[in-house]
Amino acid sequence: MDYLIPYAPHLFQNKQTGQRNERKYIGIVLIVNGMNYFAPLSSFKAKHEKMKNGLDFIKIGDYAVINLNNMFPVPNGEYTYVDIPTVKDFQYRKLLMSEYRIIRKLQDKIMKNAAEVYKHKIRKGNTTALAKRCNDFSLLEDKSKRFKSESR
Repeated sequence: MDYLIPYAPHLFQNKQTGQRNERKYIGIVLIVNGMNYFAPLSSFKAKHEKMKNGLDFIKIGDYAVINLNNMFPVPNGEYTYVDIPTVKDFQYRKLLMSEYRIIRKLQDKIMKNAAEVYKHKIRKGNTTALAKRCNDFSLLEDKSKRFKSESR
């Protein structure tokens, strides 16, 4: 994660100064342009109630949202799957299961939208509102490939 932060303004550091624990990224891994892309989940907030689903914004019930414009490439071996049944905190496990069920129902739409958001950014650069709010996927792919080759 940290290797991409200088190139992606929407990414958060795993650990802030003074913070005791690293922030865990919970989200989904998609294949976009032949690469693994991670689309992080964000907590559902009051402002999301009035927002409509769009190409880059998908509500996961009233539990979370996925902002596909914030997705980023992640090399194999740089992510781990959460084994939901082994999560100790019952309430958190219940939340993850609820999110997972909805994501499974929406998986085709999520994959289709991710591909469309990616194509839009590549074609349009920064000429549209959607393209401007997207990560620079080409740059992040290059940095991700470089990270992978340097860490061998």
